Amino acid sequence: MDLSTLRGTHPRRQQKRVGRGGKRGTTSGAGTKGQKSRAGASVRAGFRGGDNRIWQLFPKQRGASKKHGNKRPHRKHRFFALRNDRAAEVNLWSLDAFREGETVSPSTLAEKRLVPAGARDVKVLGSGALTRRLSFEGVRVSASAKEKIEKAGGTVSA
Repeated sequence: MDLSTLRGTHPRRQQKRVGRGGKRGTTSGAGTKGQKSRAGASVRAGFRGGDNRIWQLFPKQRGASKKHGNKRPHRKHRFFALRNDRAAEVNLWSLDAFREGETVSPSTLAEKRLVPAGARDVKVLGSGALTRRLSFEGVRVSASAKEKIEKAGGTVSA
């Protein structure tokens, strides 16, 4: 058997030449003008017309921003709220899940699913009315919330 004598069973088909007139119109489906209509043109993946590629907009995982003693967020994060730095917020109207005389703490709030489990810091805000006498421990309280808690007969301990 000689490799030079092998022939395919199907005849070779000519490749369609696009953009040269013919039955498909003058542009042959390539559109009018612009980079992608030119012969041999291709746009690389991630190319944004000369602007930075999307993965270059965000900080790298290693490097100076991660070194010890540097607590500032990276400058590229100015568009995003850093969720971990904010306290979990609870309004007074959502505390109807507690019964009269119960203690409100980060652990009891997490049990009742009013804050995410493992929330480091919890702050009670004064939106709504408090109808029950509750005692608050280990949570931060806004001034308006403290006023409403004490008016309802509750206590706030730092």
